[in-house]
Amino acid sequence: MNWKVLPETVFAASPIVPVMVIHRLEDAVPMAKALYEGGIHVFEITLRTACALDAIKLIAQEMPEALVGAGTVITPAQYDLAVDAGAQFVISPGFSPELLAHGRQSDVALIPGIATPSEVMTAMASGYDHLKFFPAETNGGAAALKAISAPLPDVRFCPTGGINPGNVAQYLQLDCVATVGGTWMLPADAIQNGDWETVTQLTRQAVALTQG
Repeated sequence: MNWKVLPETVFAASPIVPVMVIHRLEDAVPMAKALYEGGIHVFEITLRTACALDAIKLIAQEMPEALVGAGTVITPAQYDLAVDAGAQFVISPGFSPELLAHGRQSDVALIPGIATPSEVMTAMASGYDHLKFFPAETNGGAAALKAISAPLPDVRFCPTGGINPGNVAQYLQLDCVATVGGTWMLPADAIQNGDWETVTQLTRQAVALTQG
């Protein structure tokens, strides 16, 4: 792969990757700045809303110091749209053979999602060793990931799905985990009300949890 930004760089840039679902374009930059002030410098903007691609473009333009990526990418067409918008990495909840092949050909890294050892092995066979474990809690949590990773020590994971202040430490203490994905620092009411100071405070608390 000839990726401009490597997955290990994305994983190393922040202990938490915020899963950002942006419904209003005007929220994009204030949300990203609130996270950045709190100590998170990597953003995953999910392609779940009509303005997601515009949000990626806007944040990438306004905050070149951050790593801006696209999440919930499930097709090669979405992959290309995200890259055109300025995404520096792409995350998928799973993978297909077509998506893995497309990621190998792109200059923007793909982080595929997995839930089983067989899926890890399939991804590894295609050259991927930085993966998303999703949905983490539903699939057995940190204990399951520890068991899955034991015979696959060369793979690093970003568990996402159900991670919160009460269980984040369980994941980060695993050698195979480099970062985690989460949404708890982005409560819906704070976003709806434009309460970015609360987002910053929750982000600071979240980052502190990962350092303790």
